[in-house]
Amino acid sequence: MACFGRSLDSPCTLALLVGFQFAFVLYFSLGGFKGLVSVLVHTTEPEFDYSRPHDVYTNLSHLGVPPPPITETYPPPPVGPVSVHLSSPLSLEDIRQRNPLVMPGGRYRPPDCEPRHHTAIVVPYRNRQTHLRALLYHLHPFLQRQQIHYSIYIVQQWGNGTFNRAKLLNVGVREALRDEDWSCIFLHDVDLLPENDHNTYTCHKQFPTHLSVAMDKFRYRLPYPQYFGGVSAVTPDQYMKMNGFPNQYWGWGGEDDDIAARVRLSGMKIVRPPVAIGHYKMIKHKGDRGNEQNPRRFDLLKRTRLNWRSDGLNSLTYELLSKQLEPLYTNLTVNIGEDPRLPPGKTSQVVRNPSAASRPAASSSLLPPPKKKKEKTAAVSPPHSTVGLCFCAFYLLCSFYRLV
Repeated sequence: MACFGRSLDSPCTLALLVGFQFAFVLYFSLGGFKGLVSVLVHTTEPEFDYSRPHDVYTNLSHLGVPPPPITETYPPPPVGPVSVHLSSPLSLEDIRQRNPLVMPGGRYRPPDCEPRHHTAIVVPYRNRQTHLRALLYHLHPFLQRQQIHYSIYIVQQWGNGTFNRAKLLNVGVREALRDEDWSCIFLHDVDLLPENDHNTYTCHKQFPTHLSVAMDKFRYRLPYPQYFGGVSAVTPDQYMKMNGFPNQYWGWGGEDDDIAARVRLSGMKIVRPPVAIGHYKMIKHKGDRGNEQNPRRFDLLKRTRLNWRSDGLNSLTYELLSKQLEPLYTNLTVNIGEDPRLPPGKTSQVVRNPSAASRPAASSSLLPPPKKKKEKTAAVSPPHSTVGLCFCAFYLLCSFYRLV
């Protein structure tokens, strides 16, 4: 009998049901419609071989050769994927010797040419010496090959109280703009290293840019559409338009989603480089005391629409305790106050010399502890477990069989 007639024989019915089930599972295993299209239709997204990366210091010697006058048009050739060394980073002195063109304060300006891009890298930080050395070792040659004028600002929170990443970013942006008229501000976690030098550290003229779109932590996929954490970039005008970043997020979680909401509420959108370019590797670390999950993060997010105009750059208060021009970075030590949730009379311990090698044992993290990182992702990312897919496919198969 014909397979599409009213009375179907058993082999034909079974073939239809098996085919339908296979198509259903394939559709969701590929990530839905977009994933299916990427398999069936050739896309124009660039492709790179990350199994054979180049050393991050490749072509760095070319910077001694006088470049053409327009560096935006003829920069040193990028190499694509670069290797990331996570174990046993060099000392700060060794890193300085490998980057002789970097000036005090972590500043670099291309020799014998006028750069078209001026970027300040702002890194919220506390007690992460190993991560900081790895970032400086990797980021300085990475940026120099892009022939941009840049400076790295390490914004260190004074004391051992609850960490406040977004407020430190606000401080870093304000202090960086006091130094120079930067055209682009990068917001950079200390434990994220770029893996492709086609990922240029410049800003989009109209909209904020999210660059860490493919982190190894998330299997090189964007965890959810509005994710804005890790590494992002704004122009000063975009920063002012969204009233900076929130100051009320003490502890881990919520501030990056609040910033993403501010982008939308201020009439802008988030732009991103292709996934093949926005690769980042995270330096693994344990959960740190002083940066536990913020229990108020969801309540604060609910009030973003009401609070974003009053909580941000226009409400920022802090005390700049010291500013030191280190050989590889500018160190800003700031007192941003205390978490209002702390019991009365409880204050954080004082870090007298943040640049010294000896530091208090307490430390803080900019990212979630490994055991708790699934909570945030699960709240915003739809589950695609194999068990769930099989159950749904079996349910639809049985329903279809009863109809037949």
